[in-house]
Amino acid sequence: MVRGLDFVGNKSIDGYTLSTVIATSNSSFFATAWWVRWIGLGSKRHFDELEFRRDVVRLILFYRQSGFMRVVVDTSVRRTARDVFVTFRIYEGEPVLVTRLDVEGVTGIVDERPLRRAMPLHVGDPFDRFLFQASADTVAAWLRNRGFPYVQVLRNFDSDAGALTSEVRYEAVPGPHMRVGEIVVQGVERVDTATVLRTLSVRSGEQYREDQLYRSQRDLYGVGLFRSATVALLDTVPPPAGDSTVGVLVRVAEGPRHRIRFGGGYGTQDCFRFQSGWSALGFLGQARVLDLSVRITKIGVGWPFDAGLDKKYVCRSLKDDVQSDTLNYNVGLTLFQSAFLSPKHTASVGAFAERRSELNTYTRVQVGGNVGVTFNARRRVPVGVSYGYAVGRTDADPAVFCSVFSVCDVATQGYLRTRRPFASVTVSASRRTEDFPLDPSSGSHSGITLLHSSRVLGSDSLYEFNRGEMEIAQYLPFGRRGVFAWRFHAGALLPVRITLAGQRTQFVPPEQRFYGGGPNSVRGYGANELGPRVYVITNPDSFTVENGDTVYKDVRTVATGGNSILLANLEVRVAAPVFADRLRLAAFVDVGQVYERQNELFSLRAMRVTPGVGMRFTTPLGPVRVDAAYNGYDPESGTLLLQDNTTRELSEFRASYQRRRPGSFLRRLQLQLAIGQAF
Repeated sequence: MVRGLDFVGNKSIDGYTLSTVIATSNSSFFATAWWVRWIGLGSKRHFDELEFRRDVVRLILFYRQSGFMRVVVDTSVRRTARDVFVTFRIYEGEPVLVTRLDVEGVTGIVDERPLRRAMPLHVGDPFDRFLFQASADTVAAWLRNRGFPYVQVLRNFDSDAGALTSEVRYEAVPGPHMRVGEIVVQGVERVDTATVLRTLSVRSGEQYREDQLYRSQRDLYGVGLFRSATVALLDTVPPPAGDSTVGVLVRVAEGPRHRIRFGGGYGTQDCFRFQSGWSALGFLGQARVLDLSVRITKIGVGWPFDAGLDKKYVCRSLKDDVQSDTLNYNVGLTLFQSAFLSPKHTASVGAFAERRSELNTYTRVQVGGNVGVTFNARRRVPVGVSYGYAVGRTDADPAVFCSVFSVCDVATQGYLRTRRPFASVTVSASRRTEDFPLDPSSGSHSGITLLHSSRVLGSDSLYEFNRGEMEIAQYLPFGRRGVFAWRFHAGALLPVRITLAGQRTQFVPPEQRFYGGGPNSVRGYGANELGPRVYVITNPDSFTVENGDTVYKDVRTVATGGNSILLANLEVRVAAPVFADRLRLAAFVDVGQVYERQNELFSLRAMRVTPGVGMRFTTPLGPVRVDAAYNGYDPESGTLLLQDNTTRELSEFRASYQRRRPGSFLRRLQLQLAIGQAF
């Protein structure tokens, strides 16, 4: 049995790639590790002497195709009574380098400089036969996207093994320049042919572009009406001389017209949750989708499905959260139009009713609707513009109104909780190139969101402000499965001054303020625990004195949020030494703060830095993430408020109060559990 497989001396090609080239493979972890192999589990790969000898030839051929003509492969085999340990010793030698690369036949069609940058093979690189072929495909793709569907690329090279040099030459034969002619649609039954044509990015009379065929095929899948869709050339050979048009064949297979979905889950801030939905595809005979969705959270802790789980370990994080006493829900009905005005744009209109709450901060209950358009929805930078109108109320902790807006009396707080209209216009733009949204390993994303609310749009006078957020993140792969990731996030609010309780103040509803901390923010803090806070007591006589400090009992901490936020995250993820395909380890540093700014927008002196480590378990739903972050800071100081048990009114008891920092290292660790990467 093969219990060890190693590569020594390989510098240009990693061991994982080499292991895919040969037939000999290592047994699995449970069959190789001495402390677990006695169980008898794991895949056992047996040693084949003939295939092992062929593996030497396979490695030599692979290296030579990669440009290393002087490679030498030696082997070392250590045998025991039952096991074999194999080592391939590789001397790569100097590679054959590309000293000249010519591209002919593209003058006047494409700009040669960016084409050369896009080609995988460059001057100075090892002469890799795989990249040699891929570069020819790149030249052909560039010409096909500029009206030459029947282009041929001839390739040639002259290699000097003694001098270790190679000269590469590509000659493009473009063929006739073509425009799109007839578009033939096949396979439609209940769907109108005009609906398919409106969805396509290909138009009769326009210059032929191969990427438009791929985009049209993707858009047809996106409509949801078809099980399969292909968009290709009608003829694979050039038309007769004098014909400058090419036909396009669209072949589809229709799918079901209705879909029902169900789902459930668990979250530390939601307890148990359930969601369901129904979609009508091809609504009113067009490429429209009517979608009805229902989502319920706080099951097990909220009325009317309160099972007391907040008093048990399963949902214990909600024990002191007064906002979780009732179920959260969201019911929405939305009509989507996939091709609005042109195939580039999409539109939606919907209505909703919801109750949502944030841990220890606020509860929002509202009914409303929205309408939106996404311009260039299938391009790299789609831009969305939407208008929303809702009527609802926000119920926040009285301490938030008292400390942030100096509204401490019950009557005025009741006024702030009354139902009122909220209308806004939101503009957003984003660019995403990640390879996998839940677990990205390469690419990046960036985006900006701007929101404006005012009486001109239909809002109440209390809802007049501007809100902006931006985020940039990048993922850089290294090694076999390693990833270095970073993110920068910033946001700010610009409210309008109003008169409240007889004084001028800048009022922003609690649900629009910024909150930080939690599994996707600064992980050294719990959810919404980063930034400004206040403390509330009901019995000022219940306290102890420790080391000269007054420590009050039954102190309630309330996060007030802020009007600006600044976050930065750095994270390195690597494959674990065991179960490398399923388990990864991570080390990270989170930096950030939530501010209640007065004069300056951000203050670097108040930033909080929390390092940590974690594990990621790969599952069909995405990576299950467990992070432990160290928080060495004292809790934020804040105003200590006294609440009257009879009138429920608040008053300032102490201008500044601060909880004591946990004494032990373990108590300063914050454990975070989530699905998906932090960013």
